Amino acid sequence: MEPQQVESSMVQAVGYDEGSQTLEVVFSNGKTYKYFQVPKQIYEQLLVAESKGSYMQDAVIDCYQYRQIRKRSK
Repeated sequence: MEPQQVESSMVQAVGYDEGSQTLEVVFSNGKTYKYFQVPKQIYEQLLVAESKGSYMQDAVIDCYQYRQIRKRSK
């Protein structure tokens, strides 16, 4: 899954793996989180939300199990 850039002050990029229902979110502070068992509809609604940050707070953060991930340095 390759996260795509989004226009938001809180969220830098989002990606989704339909097979595992995993949502990956790169926040503007550089931290990356994976949220698990997220329906595809939530990802699609996030992409079209007027405020990505508000949508994350309302529909994703504290609603799904998550884990902060560390990117491997190249």
